[in-house]
Amino acid sequence: MIRFRPEDGCLDLPQTLDCGQAFRWRPVLLPDGREAWRGIAFGHALTVWQEENEFCFDCTEEEFHTVWYDYFDFGTDYSALRTQLSALHPVLKEACSYAPGIRILRQEPWEALCSFIISQNNNIVRIKGIADRLCSLSGHPILCGDETLYAFPTPESLDTYTVETLSPLRAGFRAKYLLDAASRVSHGQLDLDALKAVPTEEARERLMTVRGVGPKVADCVLLYGLHRTDCFPLDVWMKRAVRLMPELTPEDLGESAGIAQQYLFHYVRMHPELFK
Repeated sequence: MIRFRPEDGCLDLPQTLDCGQAFRWRPVLLPDGREAWRGIAFGHALTVWQEENEFCFDCTEEEFHTVWYDYFDFGTDYSALRTQLSALHPVLKEACSYAPGIRILRQEPWEALCSFIISQNNNIVRIKGIADRLCSLSGHPILCGDETLYAFPTPESLDTYTVETLSPLRAGFRAKYLLDAASRVSHGQLDLDALKAVPTEEARERLMTVRGVGPKVADCVLLYGLHRTDCFPLDVWMKRAVRLMPELTPEDLGESAGIAQQYLFHYVRMHPELFK
């Protein structure tokens, strides 16, 4: 087990893991009754919990530094980013203050692509259910504590399925989009790693060659899977949120636009009364 305290003092596990950016984390109770979160990323399972000002990661020191330190973006000072964003507009200040423990997770690009394909016209509970069924169907098992979790399936594994054999997912129209993504990635038509080195607009256009991937899904993949924090995904909630700040455009937020988006998204989703 590794104990760690972020240098910027910023991490709230529920705010970060259940704010709509990732879908494979869930709360669990440890044998001694403590609350924890359990999930899986990059083929590694993790149970993590907080004890006072420290966070306990149930993993080796090597795994923490090679997987989880970057995954939780501990190298970025979110306290400084919140201060900068809060100075831009009162609504942004309120959003940053409402959930100051949010960090942008650096997720695996392939998983992010599939997760946000699944997210189309969907709610978070159903997204999580479909993602879990997909992993149980095609991912390899990994023991975590007293239970078995499943890694996210590879593009090559998913490419062996058909719309009919994916029917247990209950993914509806999204199944054919998942299969198109798997085919393009596994056959080299879409190189997700190569997107890290090209301009944002070009990366967005390449992602949109996947069937069913529009600007919003592409920007989610860029933000959450490739950490392109200049991207500002616009869904129904965010289109409402920007109306609260008519003086600002996403472009005005610069390289921190995606981080501002996550604070705003969580804030407005938890405060629907703002739009009555």
